[in-house]
Amino acid sequence: MYTIGLTGGIASGKSTVSTMLAGLGITIIDTDEIARAVVRCKQPAWYEIVSHFGRSILLSDGNINRNVLGEQVFKNKKQRQCLEQIIHPYIQEQVYEDMEQAEFSGQHIVVLDVPLLFEIGWQKKVDNIWVVYVEEKVQLTRLMARNGFTHRQARDRIKAQMSLIEKVKQADVVIDNNGELDYTKWQVSAAWQVLWKSQISM
Repeated sequence: MYTIGLTGGIASGKSTVSTMLAGLGITIIDTDEIARAVVRCKQPAWYEIVSHFGRSILLSDGNINRNVLGEQVFKNKKQRQCLEQIIHPYIQEQVYEDMEQAEFSGQHIVVLDVPLLFEIGWQKKVDNIWVVYVEEKVQLTRLMARNGFTHRQARDRIKAQMSLIEKVKQADVVIDNNGELDYTKWQVSAAWQVLWKSQISM
C-alpha cells in the first residue's frame, strides 16, 4: 500500500484538493472526519475529553461544542497537547483499519488527509507528502470569512499550527492554492499523473 500524506494549514484549501483527488478515483482517508466521529457523545474519547475539560464544553445534546473547546485549546498549548494526546490514538487506530479495508478491496494507493501531519509526526508514516500552500494573508482572510472569526481568533488558530512555509520545505509536492481553482485542479492532476506513472512502472 502506497500512501500520500496530504496536509496544509487551516483554510489553506486542503479539503478542496482532497475532493479533487477523490474525483480522480483515489481513496481518501480523512482524519478530520474520523476525529469528529471518535469524539461523538458517549464514545471513548468523549469520556476522556469531558473528564479533563469538564461538562461546560458540552452542547445540550451532550455532544462537544467545538467552538467552546477550540477557544480553550487554541489559547493554551498544554491544553491543546492534552486534547491531541487523547484523540490521536483513536484516530490512528481507525486510519489503520481504513487502510486495511482499502487494501483488501484492491486499492494500491490511498491518500491520508491529515491537517497536523507534521505536528504529530505522521510524515514518517507516509511515502509521499503533499502540502497545500497559501500565503498567510490569504489564509487569514479565508478563515475569517469561512468561520466568522475575528482577526485575533483566526491568527491564533493559524499560529497554533506549524507554518506553511516550514511544511513546504518538507514536501514532495506543493500545491499552490493562492489563485484560481482551475489552476489548483491542474496542479493536482499533473502531480497525480506523475506519481501514478512512477508507481505503475515499478
